[in-house]
Amino acid sequence: MYARLIAALLAVVGGFAVAGIALQRDEPINSLWIVTAAVCVYVLGYRFYAKWIETRVFVVDATRATPAERLNNGRDYLPTHRWVVFGHHFAAIAGAGPLVGPTLAMQFGYLPGTLWLLVGAVLGGCVQDMTILFMSTRRNGKSLGQMARDELGPIGGTAAVLGTLMIVVIIIAVLGLVIVNAMKHSPWATFTVFATIPIAIFVGYFMRHWRPGRVLEGSLLGLVLLILAVIGGGWINGHATLAPLFNWEGVPLAGFVIGYGWIAAILPVWLLLAPRDYISTFLKIAVVVLLAVAIIAIHPDIKMPALTQFAKDGTGPIFAGKIFPFVFITIACGALSGFHALVSSGTTPKLVANEKDIRLAGYGSMAIESFVGVMAVIAATLLDPGVYFAINTGAGVVGAAAADAVATISGWGFPVTVDQMQQLAKDMGESTLFARTGGAPSLAVGMASIFSSAFGKGLIALWYHFAIMFEAIFILTTVDAGTRVGRFMVQDALGQIWPSLGRTSWYPSVLLSSTLIVAGWGYFLYVGVIDPNGGINILWPLFGIANQMLAAIALTVACGILVKSGKLRYVWVTALPLAWIALVTTTAAVQKIFSPDAKLGFFAAANGLEAQLTAGTLAPERAAVAPTLIFNQRLDGWLTVLFLLIMWVVIFEMLRISFRHLAGKPVPPSSEAAYTATRLDASALPRSH
Repeated sequence: MYARLIAALLAVVGGFAVAGIALQRDEPINSLWIVTAAVCVYVLGYRFYAKWIETRVFVVDATRATPAERLNNGRDYLPTHRWVVFGHHFAAIAGAGPLVGPTLAMQFGYLPGTLWLLVGAVLGGCVQDMTILFMSTRRNGKSLGQMARDELGPIGGTAAVLGTLMIVVIIIAVLGLVIVNAMKHSPWATFTVFATIPIAIFVGYFMRHWRPGRVLEGSLLGLVLLILAVIGGGWINGHATLAPLFNWEGVPLAGFVIGYGWIAAILPVWLLLAPRDYISTFLKIAVVVLLAVAIIAIHPDIKMPALTQFAKDGTGPIFAGKIFPFVFITIACGALSGFHALVSSGTTPKLVANEKDIRLAGYGSMAIESFVGVMAVIAATLLDPGVYFAINTGAGVVGAAAADAVATISGWGFPVTVDQMQQLAKDMGESTLFARTGGAPSLAVGMASIFSSAFGKGLIALWYHFAIMFEAIFILTTVDAGTRVGRFMVQDALGQIWPSLGRTSWYPSVLLSSTLIVAGWGYFLYVGVIDPNGGINILWPLFGIANQMLAAIALTVACGILVKSGKLRYVWVTALPLAWIALVTTTAAVQKIFSPDAKLGFFAAANGLEAQLTAGTLAPERAAVAPTLIFNQRLDGWLTVLFLLIMWVVIFEMLRISFRHLAGKPVPPSSEAAYTATRLDASALPRSH
């Protein structure tokens, strides 16, 4: 009775808050409306919709042994406490996407992105993560590509595997670009990010050799060292001799990220990847909670309008395109992200001790990640809109000179002055904040403003660089984990040519496959760095299309499995988000391929730049990089064509297999493992490893 009353109260309060967000127009809205709506929507979705899926669609069986129990080898397969699985899964999926995507999407105004985060997560992203995790757990922890091959046959499976590998390349490149733009010409940020690597290695040795198994001790030690690194970065920034040593251009920083990714992929997991994962889990959860508490305490007003003119005319300075489809492409992580399907069919299903834990790990952790996205929305939109656009718009759009930039941005209806930006940069301990594209710097400014208002204004520069370090931890965790996943996929492909190359522990194969995957995403990172417009306006839409295409593939596999399992009446649970994301991805891809607008279309941009180069109207510094940019724009266009074809091949193969099954014709058999009774007491598992 009490549970129903609480649920009814949450529904009323949440509905009222959502209505307030959607209908408020004439005056600034308070951030508490957004926080209230988010909490109510996520709690209701987890308690009722996820529970219904668990009991009616999946029919989870607590008496069934999971692969973590049946295949337990103490390394890859290991029964793990449900809260440890939750923490691992959250750390693995919560990269920079839920921070950067919502920040960039605020060029449309706060309303579209906020609503997509709420609705997209509850009905799409959380459902995808939970569904793929359940299906992989029932299939011995198989990857998404393996499930696609087994359930949809060789054509759909091959297309899914190829698409997944290419998407991993794009994802890592974009995230690398975000961190490069955050570190560029910032000795404080560069030193702090550099310091995270030896700190992770030190913590790895601490937990491996000095205090084996002491995860909490090692993680807390790492957090203390990270805070000291942020403080040390401030000292470096003010040192006349040391500061220039960390004042790097974009290209050398890209080389650092590329080198880091390659080294991280070949080092033992315990030395760098695992300790960074442990530290980032504690840091992410702590900062998200702290940010939520600070927002509730100071409840700032949202300064960005609900809708800007860029939502209607598609001429956004950060990236071109109208609100549909591009808000749904820009915000992937936090609403619906295909990358999560790789985690849900990767390490997590090998750790689940009981099927009853799947709802918490799959649906619950994605809901928390979506809440991170909501925090990013608030942090970005409490800035003056003129400041937001001054930080996030490339010099190639608004002009390299500060006076030109503020004149252009003020002309859009978002006033900002040179003095205002100079004072803000000084407050944050930076030389400039103009054209710091990628979303990370503006998000850090917003987070620093929140933290300093709640916990002490005199520390705003320290909070800013703490936020940069926080974002860097998110990003580097994804870079090293994603590179390692890509390495495994390359090894699997090379193993079809020469079996020895498919052995994941054979060092020559490790070196070769790591070099190939890093070269792939390193190229796109380099081209993004040398782009005068900041690179993010080209790479982020491609990243969004690729990521959502992977989500479509994951949901397609889920639909096929549900049909073959005799659950046709429940297939709408995955078919509805699939239909929406397929429509969104197709529309965005078609516009990026065929639009004659050079600001929107890949091929149009390449042709326009080529015409300027031929006519000799480009400035010398831009003419020097123009051939590379022209080639890359066309490459991005053809990649978009390929992504689109792959997605529809997988969808049509699923439909073909489903119709054959319903007609009683032969189809690939189900790869679900046979039932085995559990002998495990999941409640007795330790809460740490």
